[in-house]
Amino acid sequence: MRMSSPWLESMTPVAPPTAANPGLRFMIYAGIVTGAWAGLGCLAIYGIGRLLGVPFIVVARSTDPQAQVPWIAPLLVPIIFGVLGALAASLLLGRRHARHITFWVGTLLALGSAVGPFTQPSDVLWSTRIWLVVMHVVTWFLVVPQLARIVGDSEPGASVDRSA
Repeated sequence: MRMSSPWLESMTPVAPPTAANPGLRFMIYAGIVTGAWAGLGCLAIYGIGRLLGVPFIVVARSTDPQAQVPWIAPLLVPIIFGVLGALAASLLLGRRHARHITFWVGTLLALGSAVGPFTQPSDVLWSTRIWLVVMHVVTWFLVVPQLARIVGDSEPGASVDRSA
């Protein structure tokens, strides 16, 4: 006998009640938390790179002279993009395929941002470029799948109405 399981579409093991569907506040909170973890990871990567002699000197798009990436940037940039990603993902709350759309759009944006280090002028060292791309990958890994999972729980049929 096959039992009806409406929670099988949920990304969480037990379907949340519809009253617990994520809202804008929860999405912003998730963006801050995932961005902060990514920022801490990127800050650790930056510190390890600096200890190994990676200069982290890049050419800013607005100016021609080279500048060193400040230590605070690897911490703050993932938080900013985590919150921006959460705000963008919140536009899909309650829509069909929200999880897949969030995942793939987030992945495309992360790939697009990872192109930046590779398009630096030739006088920027490859060690700097590679370490910056690793930070992009860490940020993607910690932010995008989590936001997609949370948004996916708001899709129609992904949660259970327990008020009945």
